[in-house]
Amino acid sequence: MKVVFIGDFPDQTVRKIKSNFSSAWEVVMITEDKAVQEIEDADVIIPEHIKINAEFLSHAKKLKLVQTGVGYDNVNLEDCSRFGVKVCNASGINTEAVAEHVLAFILCWYKNIVYLDHFMKLHKDEHFLQYEGAELSGKTIGIIGLGNIGRKVAEYCHAFHLNILGYSRHRKNISGIMQVNLETLYAKSDIVTIHVPLTPETEKMIDKNAFLQMKSDALLINTSRGKVVNEADLVEALQTKQIAGACLDVFEKEQLPPDSPLRDMDNVLLTPHTAGLPDGVKYHEKRVKFFAGQVEKLIRGEALDNLLN
Repeated sequence: MKVVFIGDFPDQTVRKIKSNFSSAWEVVMITEDKAVQEIEDADVIIPEHIKINAEFLSHAKKLKLVQTGVGYDNVNLEDCSRFGVKVCNASGINTEAVAEHVLAFILCWYKNIVYLDHFMKLHKDEHFLQYEGAELSGKTIGIIGLGNIGRKVAEYCHAFHLNILGYSRHRKNISGIMQVNLETLYAKSDIVTIHVPLTPETEKMIDKNAFLQMKSDALLINTSRGKVVNEADLVEALQTKQIAGACLDVFEKEQLPPDSPLRDMDNVLLTPHTAGLPDGVKYHEKRVKFFAGQVEKLIRGEALDNLLN
């Protein structure tokens, strides 16, 4: 059984990942530019961002399974079906990790953790200390997307006594969340957090029109996909104080370009797409164990979890 990870992984992460797989399997970690050399005899591919389409699949003669993380917008399901390749994602595996990241963003923002840490370590005179913050109790969070992660965020927010609004394209029966349309969510939310997949319908759904409807002191959080937000419109909204700030784990182009204005804004908190990777650089032990379990099921001919095609 040959399992090929396609991505750029540091050495310590390679060792951690391989330790979760059977020593009887050949586990290869390869960068995108060298993928074609390794996929010809691969049984399973676990890709990071590379496009999986007919052209790619034509090189993978033995491929049985494409296993992704939660997102699979880089995989053409129709092409995979045509080539007889199963596609599964890891939906639900990183729910707690991402929801915790959202809460960390919220707390860091309102409690000024990053600023205050920086201030203290610069040994500044505390007479020059200047900041504004807030208690979370009584604030309103608007959750766009009420899947596993959106619902878990709501669960955590209940503990902080936030009022919770939610929006889903298909109304769901969820207690503790007042479901509203997007216009109402934008207008009433102190915090707007995004938890939708990237689809043609959701691409750049958060744009200038959305920012114009938000409160001037609103905080936008995105841990879903960068392209769900029109990044140019977001930069403008932040520069003009149309909204107060943003906490971003994902971006239109990843890695975030060095010259992106987002890198130099005081009203922005940034993390490098690590919300679902809590255990180290590009590593989430729960997810890797899930991947290994999927390979074992494939070998035994058992039904796979989260089959998409």
